[in-house]
Amino acid sequence: MVSVIIPSYNRSQMLREAIKSVVSQDFRDFELVVVDDGSTDDTHAVLETYPEIQIVSQEHRGVSTARNAGVRAAHGDFLAFLDSDDLWRPSKLSAQVAFFKKNPAAGICQTEEIWLRNGVRLNPAKRHRKGSGMIFERSVELCLVSPSAVMMRRTLFDEVGPFDESMPACEDYDLWLRISSRFPIHLINSPLVIKRGGHADQLSKHTGLDRFRIYALRKILESPPPGGLTRAQRIAAVKALTTKCAIYAAGCLKRGHDHEAGTYLQLKARFEGELRQELLDEQE
Repeated sequence: MVSVIIPSYNRSQMLREAIKSVVSQDFRDFELVVVDDGSTDDTHAVLETYPEIQIVSQEHRGVSTARNAGVRAAHGDFLAFLDSDDLWRPSKLSAQVAFFKKNPAAGICQTEEIWLRNGVRLNPAKRHRKGSGMIFERSVELCLVSPSAVMMRRTLFDEVGPFDESMPACEDYDLWLRISSRFPIHLINSPLVIKRGGHADQLSKHTGLDRFRIYALRKILESPPPGGLTRAQRIAAVKALTTKCAIYAAGCLKRGHDHEAGTYLQLKARFEGELRQELLDEQE
């Protein structure tokens, strides 16, 4: 069985559409868990119209906590996440279940997606194009995995650990780094997700997101996964961290936040120095 998990906060109309795209799937062996993250709109009334849904209600604590709560309530061997502002095409679940049947060693896969911004279709830039396999080095620069496009084995999620509940944004970037450093993330080359953007409450529109990506990169560099990072992975992670530190520090200086800028410049210098020393040690 597949457990579908939708976290939602004050998006009742979009949530209704997301739910409809799940219950319209041609694959039927699934449970749907919707986590109401303390909504104050008519979300509860919308959910009551779907008696087959498992509802988890909590105080407003953010998307990471909501997704983790959904996982704890789930019973399936596979987990599939859907953001409340996105939609699935009817064959999304069946395509991924078929992939896992053909590839029993695979732990996670995602599909291609269609991007809409304010209802208008966009073509992703070349750097946003998804890869397949060991994609860690490409993933450090920007997030190449979409929660709404993913299906993973529950055992994999349990092994790598939950979403980081201290992160109000970029929590998925953090999880994909932890997974892609150790396991291939496979791609089904069919656009089975409709990713809707442009609305005011979209987390990816918030400013200063690089500080959360820096946090995730620092985490995986300071607490690498079992077996550690490969040399190529570590170089890529340090390069991404130092580049983001420089950009974020420059923004801090423009806003007059000199102390914060200094903190990130010190972090940049520290990791550059550590990597330089590691490479020198390898040459000796």
